[in-house]
Amino acid sequence: MKHIAIIGAGPAGLMAAEAALAQGARVNIYDAMPSAGRKFLMAGKSGLNITHSEDEAQFRQRYDAPDARLAAMVEQFGPSQIVKWMAGLGIEAHVGSSGRVFPIGMKASPLLRRWLARLGEAGAELHTRHRWTGWNSTGALIFGNMTGRVAVEADAVILALGGASWKRLGSDGAWADPLAKRGVALEAFAPSNCGFVADWSVKMAAQEGAPVKGILLSAHGQIVRGDFVITKTGIESGAVYPLAAALLRDLARKRQAILTIDLLPETDEALLTARLAAQHPKDSLSNRLRKAARIDGAKAALLFEVTKGTPPRAAADLARLLKALPLTLTGTAPMDTAISTAGGVSWNALDDGLMLKALPGVYCAGEMIAWDAPTGGYLLTACLATGRAAGRAAGRASARSS
Repeated sequence: MKHIAIIGAGPAGLMAAEAALAQGARVNIYDAMPSAGRKFLMAGKSGLNITHSEDEAQFRQRYDAPDARLAAMVEQFGPSQIVKWMAGLGIEAHVGSSGRVFPIGMKASPLLRRWLARLGEAGAELHTRHRWTGWNSTGALIFGNMTGRVAVEADAVILALGGASWKRLGSDGAWADPLAKRGVALEAFAPSNCGFVADWSVKMAAQEGAPVKGILLSAHGQIVRGDFVITKTGIESGAVYPLAAALLRDLARKRQAILTIDLLPETDEALLTARLAAQHPKDSLSNRLRKAARIDGAKAALLFEVTKGTPPRAAADLARLLKALPLTLTGTAPMDTAISTAGGVSWNALDDGLMLKALPGVYCAGEMIAWDAPTGGYLLTACLATGRAAGRAAGRASARSS
């Protein structure tokens, strides 16, 4: 049996292990953290959105990658296959009102426990607290663990080390240096599905943690309905993430981006104008907003922040602003707080089986490859799909060489 070493025990690495085992390989999984799937479990803390139920052709268009390889991998192991795969672990799928797919019970931990148990029964060995640092002079993998350094020989290696956010969960991007030293082409890391900086006043920063609900956000013609949260330095969460790519492009070009907010998407502008005009002229602006438009709290704070404390008093002008409030963003939240990162191993560095051209026998999977996608189940689906593709390719190549 050929030995395949998989470095990274997140969803991409575990799926690579499953695929390699199915090809008859002997599999060892290594991870720097004390237990497997730390980021996977965090993703499931508020409900594990593992994929999406939308039309699968439309689903595949959500990905940002330079060629068709990622879409082909997702086509081979996409939403319908993931639902069947979960069923094989005894976990039913639940489709939410937005079309997002979750395991029944919503949490990641039952699925992860059953998955790890099945991998163990199939012969995979998991080695935690093993931090990969590169290769030695003979080509063996080098790991640091609790007792020192360990050298591991393998017929093939699958790297599934994640991107460069959430370092405390093991995804720190430290793998980039040893790969760069071996001539692997890399693209610079960048935050994705991230929060943004809005240069708040002290008064607005005091709204930290306040939700802004039932709004429409737009940027470059893309419109998203939902909610977001005020942070100490800007905004994050919910409806912001699907617009992150467009906002990031503007920030790169102009060092600022304009996010347009419809604070009252259910109310027509003409009707809103009439309601505001009908208020008593001696009422304070705050009372007019509350009575005519039910604007208060965080929404009112946003209005006063954007207008520097002087919103227009004319009903038509105020209504127009409530329907299209331009919020200037000046940067991103720290990359380590981003849900995911763009950049990583260039697709030009990989063959069709996700093997590194500069390092024969070494494969990559998951978020460490340079692709991007919004939240909504797309990230996890691609991690699983690329893990499966890398595991199958490594297993087949090892079988051919035996």
